[in-house]
Amino acid sequence: MDAPENLRARSEYEAAHLPPLLARAEHLAGAILLGEHGRRRSGLGDDFWQYRPMQPGDSRRMIDWRRSAKSDTQYVREHEWQIAQSVFMWVDQAASMRFSSASDIPQKSDRARLLALALAILLVRGGERVGLTGTTLPPRRGEAQISRLAQLLSQDDVVDYAAPEARGMLPHARAVFISDFLGDTAAVSAALTKAADRGVRGILLQVLDPAEEAFPYKGRTIFESVGGTLKHETLKADELRHRYLGKLAERKAELSSLCGATGWQHTLHHTSDSAQSALLWLYRALDGGTS
Repeated sequence: MDAPENLRARSEYEAAHLPPLLARAEHLAGAILLGEHGRRRSGLGDDFWQYRPMQPGDSRRMIDWRRSAKSDTQYVREHEWQIAQSVFMWVDQAASMRFSSASDIPQKSDRARLLALALAILLVRGGERVGLTGTTLPPRRGEAQISRLAQLLSQDDVVDYAAPEARGMLPHARAVFISDFLGDTAAVSAALTKAADRGVRGILLQVLDPAEEAFPYKGRTIFESVGGTLKHETLKADELRHRYLGKLAERKAELSSLCGATGWQHTLHHTSDSAQSALLWLYRALDGGTS
């Protein structure tokens, strides 16, 4: 067993090397926890739900040896409460999210990652399982899961606009998609339809920079995508404002309509606004959206 001084030295070392994103998310989540009492729930019950193949991170205690003996794969036995308390996240990491109109306003990607990770901390500490859509990080509990989530959320994608990932979501789980949703809406529609077909309900959090809402540009302006694949130069940017704002309004209305048709919720967050208020809304909306 390590001596107390060794344990303290190790703790201080690990704390000093925490990713900045994780440290900020811990601070943000802590502010919410001070005003909330947690939300541990027994779930829908202990009835058997399904067998599934064993995944990395599963305890051997979860293995159903009788079912596993019938094949070469080890299976675990899941119950309804495990499914109900699984929350899947998709956070847009494409180049379009790395936009900020001013030095004192965070990039959209920074705010999206901060909110996602802080929400995950709140959910895990409330007894829920959190993971990413797809197959990279299945839902689990524990501080190790939060650290892994922080690492994965810190990665950037090279594409200009990303399509939501809808694979791997368990039936009747919940989900949170965070993006500017300025890419192809057909991809969003496909993801939400697939989720709804599996009984998954959730939230679309649209994160926009205030300049993307106000379009304050005038005169000669060069518009270029963060990834550098799109570029447009105009001598009269102010003449584009009305058409741009109309297109943005159509986009938001389309997202709201998609959510209404699939049982999801759509909300908008500006990067110039309080991260704490957005986190509190997400936390409570996800609770209220439980099936």
